[in-house]
Amino acid sequence: MILKTYTRIFTTDLESTVATLKVVHGTEPHLRLNYDPLTLVGIGDVLAIGGTDEALEPIRGSLGPWIVEDIDDAKGKLLANGASVMRDIQDIPTGRMMYMKHADGSVVEYVQWAPELIEQHIFAPLRAGTPASQI
Repeated sequence: MILKTYTRIFTTDLESTVATLKVVHGTEPHLRLNYDPLTLVGIGDVLAIGGTDEALEPIRGSLGPWIVEDIDDAKGKLLANGASVMRDIQDIPTGRMMYMKHADGSVVEYVQWAPELIEQHIFAPLRAGTPASQI
């Protein structure tokens, strides 16, 4: 099951992008991660990905991340529906991730967050009545 989806913005000027997102969302980022050579900043349903053009190039055409409850289950369902593995499941600091190419050609990053991140960024705001776009 998909728990959250992000729209990506790729930028070589992360701080300017984040400043704009803070204004239009009216809130501070809920997530900031460094994956050298990239920096990821989440505000609501937007994930700004900052880096050099060279660092951003390999992921520019992809979608996501789509945060899923169970990445192994998602992989099985996707494979059964004609998807192929672009980058197999691997551990990352926030949990586990993979890139899948859907039957229609779309390339999507799937992430299964660690339980504490799911609680912090999905279930706690949901219980509080806060829409995902406002966290």
